[in-house]
Amino acid sequence: MGSNPTLSAYRSAQISTEATGTSLSEMTGSVATMGAATKSDPRESIVKRHHPVGASTGYMQSLRGDWSAQVEEAWRVSSFAIELSALSEAELPSLAEYLRQTPSLPFRYVSIHGPSKGREMDEKQLVVSLARLSGLADGIVMHPDTMDELALYRPLGHKLLLENMDSRKPDGRTPDELHRAFAELPEAGFCFDIAHAWSIDPSMVVAGELLDSFRARLRHVHLSSLSDDLHHVSLTDEDEELFSPTLKRCLDVPWIFEAPPQTDSP
Repeated sequence: MGSNPTLSAYRSAQISTEATGTSLSEMTGSVATMGAATKSDPRESIVKRHHPVGASTGYMQSLRGDWSAQVEEAWRVSSFAIELSALSEAELPSLAEYLRQTPSLPFRYVSIHGPSKGREMDEKQLVVSLARLSGLADGIVMHPDTMDELALYRPLGHKLLLENMDSRKPDGRTPDELHRAFAELPEAGFCFDIAHAWSIDPSMVVAGELLDSFRARLRHVHLSSLSDDLHHVSLTDEDEELFSPTLKRCLDVPWIFEAPPQTDSP
């Protein structure tokens, strides 16, 4: 069996960062430049033209628990960005251990999605655990409907990113609901989940209102379609067309796939 060029490149990048001490923000700068140059064909879709993309490990259920394998899978999608997803609190300790052993990842932008399920930890202790990880990431994404005492999260400062919620959730869905959270957390950034906004209002008016209110805080986009029961699925062509005017307002931040991106047929 021949060698996998994607994994070889990934592992070479690992060796390079370990050997030279290159920081995350410095690594892959030339890769970013080359990627931008190859994604400028106006005939392509808006998603294919957008260079700063990445994958969330949250959709990699078959690799759950194996952070190295999840990182390799994300590298196959893009060398620019990754979101390390610890949606279940039980995943947080193994992620922390993995990052302690792997101090530099070969991505230009790294976010961590904090837990929204299986929450048993005292909220103060959760914030302490997330703060320890914040130095290894560009952002820590949290669901505002799971945050009982918002003020406890202030130590995360600008690293904290609040995500807008879907229609199943009791809070954090609309500008008014998020304004209350940002009032308690004035340094926090915004993670815009465009499919969640669609679930609130398929006309995408609410999506526009969210960007009107929080565009200055925007740090990255979550990109997918939603199933009938509002779970993330691969972005459809129809939704890409519907989302396109809204996505054009988000061209300067990474777009993180929350479901496997579509690939061209051979």
